[in-house]
Amino acid sequence: MKATKNFYSCQECGSVHKKWTGKCPDCNSWNSLVEEYETGGGVTGSASGALSTNLTLKGEDLMNRNKIELANLDSGTVAIPRVNVGIEELDRVLGGGLVAGSAILIGGDPGIGKSTLLIQAAASLSSQNKQVFYISGEESVDQVRLRAKRLGLEKSGVKLASATNVLDILKTIDTKNLPSLVIIDSIQTMYVDVLNSAPGTVSQVRACGSELTILAKKKNIALMIVSHVTKDGQIAGPKVLEHMVDTVLYFEGERSHQFRILRSIKNRFGAAGEIGVFEMNNYGLSQVNNPSELFLSASDLNVSGTSVFAGMEGSRPILVEIQALISPSFLPTPRRAVVGWDLNRLAMIIAVLNSRFELILSDKEVYLNIAGGLKINEPAADLSVALALISAAKDIVLPKNAAIMGEIGLSGEVRMVSHIDSRLKEAIKLGFENLILPAAIEKLKNWSKIKKDIGNVKIHLIGHIRDTIKFFK
Repeated sequence: MKATKNFYSCQECGSVHKKWTGKCPDCNSWNSLVEEYETGGGVTGSASGALSTNLTLKGEDLMNRNKIELANLDSGTVAIPRVNVGIEELDRVLGGGLVAGSAILIGGDPGIGKSTLLIQAAASLSSQNKQVFYISGEESVDQVRLRAKRLGLEKSGVKLASATNVLDILKTIDTKNLPSLVIIDSIQTMYVDVLNSAPGTVSQVRACGSELTILAKKKNIALMIVSHVTKDGQIAGPKVLEHMVDTVLYFEGERSHQFRILRSIKNRFGAAGEIGVFEMNNYGLSQVNNPSELFLSASDLNVSGTSVFAGMEGSRPILVEIQALISPSFLPTPRRAVVGWDLNRLAMIIAVLNSRFELILSDKEVYLNIAGGLKINEPAADLSVALALISAAKDIVLPKNAAIMGEIGLSGEVRMVSHIDSRLKEAIKLGFENLILPAAIEKLKNWSKIKKDIGNVKIHLIGHIRDTIKFFK
């Protein structure tokens, strides 16, 4: 009988240690080390052989190995076929539809709507006479049927199963009539029985992800895997899982809002950073084809401390409302609270306003909110945030129907932003009458064409943060 040795792997970073400690020495996470086992020799087996490790070839064995074939980069190019799921927002995020043989990882908070979105996608694909397997390790078949009935999808031809053994799942998938799509919900409930560790541990997640991905690419099957997230919002399990797959999607949204954002973090077959917008209702997730109108539903209120930012999410321009509130504080350190933006970026903007605009907020509490539950990461929102803060502090309303964009440097200068054409087109399409833009836009070669396309819309060019004083006289 082969000897068994134990080790301890961190469930946060995946590092392996010989003995247990209360805190992982690599990532400093507390109580994250879990005991796992390895059979003697370090070699484990599986149906597809993907779990074999620590193999050493002798010289005579190396001579008997087969050589791999090498091809030129410009020869034998074949167009990769795509299949439209039938949900436009999902197809947009995927880069134009599902790619055969691709592996897609979807993460999100519990109850955000991952399973709902996937069962809707499975039903939509099944209506196109495509065979879809939906395998759940968290729910029974009857529970999945109950959700499908609530969504009005009980008559779709999706094949259901409740299983957690990956080797059994691989045998079920590998049949004569191969499915077009396999959905695994979720990877943390799956296990490979040749490993002694519990489901959800680093070794199990890594092994299960590897087995499923290898079969999907070998048989040209699209694979969608649901993954849990940590309390920090990161994909749970080893980071290598995100490297294995072709696409990583995050399902975002605030519990207090009905809107959901599907964002691509990694995509080998499309643009990373693309988003799809959905609305949660009694019938599941509905697509939002024009998210700008959604996030600007209350932007016509004549209230100080609000501004409209013309942003970009992937290749899609989106206009969102930024809300700021300034209130007196009696605390030694006034509070700064942000929802939907970077707190460090807000601190920088406050410092610039203090030094370059002479707006003192050191004794004030500052609250900033991105309306609609959207999260903004680009620095192009700096000017819009700064104007919202000044408007709130001075209690003066900004020009009506004004779309704002621009990055602010530490010296107070307003810098140019990317994709200016797309931002302006979206603002004009939604009827904005004022555009507050960086003065550097005049240096663009196509500025005359942009100005001609804008038409009669009033343009305000800002070269330095001090130039915005004209709005608050």
